[in-house]
Amino acid sequence: MLLRRDDGVLWATRVLGGFIVPFLVAAFALYLVPSRTGWFAWDIKPTMTTMLLGAGYAAGAYFFTRVVFADRWHEVHTGFLPITAFTLFMAIATGRNLDRFDHGRVAFWVWTVLYVVTPILVPLTWLRNRRTDPRTLQEGDVPIPNSVRRALVVAGASMSAVAVVLLVSPSTMIDVWPWTVTPLTAAVLGGWFALPGAVALMMAIDGRWSAARITLESQLIGLGLILAAVVRAWDEFDTSEPAAYLFVAGIAALFLGLTVFYVAMLTRQRAATRGRDVAAGIAR
Repeated sequence: MLLRRDDGVLWATRVLGGFIVPFLVAAFALYLVPSRTGWFAWDIKPTMTTMLLGAGYAAGAYFFTRVVFADRWHEVHTGFLPITAFTLFMAIATGRNLDRFDHGRVAFWVWTVLYVVTPILVPLTWLRNRRTDPRTLQEGDVPIPNSVRRALVVAGASMSAVAVVLLVSPSTMIDVWPWTVTPLTAAVLGGWFALPGAVALMMAIDGRWSAARITLESQLIGLGLILAAVVRAWDEFDTSEPAAYLFVAGIAALFLGLTVFYVAMLTRQRAATRGRDVAAGIAR
């Protein structure tokens, strides 16, 4: 069936979002009660790792909730390929570390099924729904400045590089990571770096503020929760190593930079809207 470029969100896309949200909301418990992971797919220690995972799942719950209720496809499309990258990282990390999971827990089987299915369903959904995207600036929208897009490419490439090392050579990162991680948690953390890295690249490639806004809001939620987790778990950091301060400084700088970007783009959009309204008033 030929799909019109009406920017519509297909029912299958909403169903996928609605299917995923409850699992993400449930996983947010990792953030709320990080010392109790006996119900999860494996026992996670220390709590900083647990809270980082929980923060990411909270951000994902926000994003997919917005997918369910989205009015326009292009406003959420930039999150789908990054989530595909994330789920692929999770699938690989799971396959390489199966012996580290507790196979007697329901959560392990839920985890496994999700990360076998979602690397297929998420990109297929994107491929099908992307045909409705008009791929142009809509009324009331503004482009992301080229200088910002270049900065997003640098940030995205940097985070993606860290993600690949965490997945491919976890032992390399274990030696320098600011808190204790295992081969499994290092590989899993790689997914959480691949996701924002790919998000930054997608925002730079698309270039429309309206296409970046919801995904960016999701990222800010996750980063804010991670910063709060750092405060809660600071005693788990090896403060004798520079990596501890580099990690905190990097997350804080990313959060601050994206917040400034978010506010600046909202201001730019509102100014453009006012300018159009004034011009329309004069024309009348």
